[in-house]
Amino acid sequence: MVTEGPVLALAGDFDGRSTLEVRTALYELLSTSDASEVVVDLTAVRSADVSALKVLAVASLAAGRQGRHVRLRGCAPAVRRLLHLSRLIRVVEVERAAVSA
Repeated sequence: MVTEGPVLALAGDFDGRSTLEVRTALYELLSTSDASEVVVDLTAVRSADVSALKVLAVASLAAGRQGRHVRLRGCAPAVRRLLHLSRLIRVVEVERAAVSA
């Protein structure tokens, strides 16, 4: 996990074992960053589970109450599918992948 400006980059497995660490880092970033938007970069995440994605959804709701946004970047197809199946896609904002010409 690396924080660079208003971006929190995650790597490896994002599951129940890492939720406390990610939650702490994300809320710290939301409280200290001057940016109106925080990006969680999931490009290097190999796998994720619903409990981990729920942490991002709850953080997104909390940020929204403060007039801020949490946006997910680099979601693998499996993560997007899990967001849809769990209906968390209704709560989180997912950055659209760039389409190559």
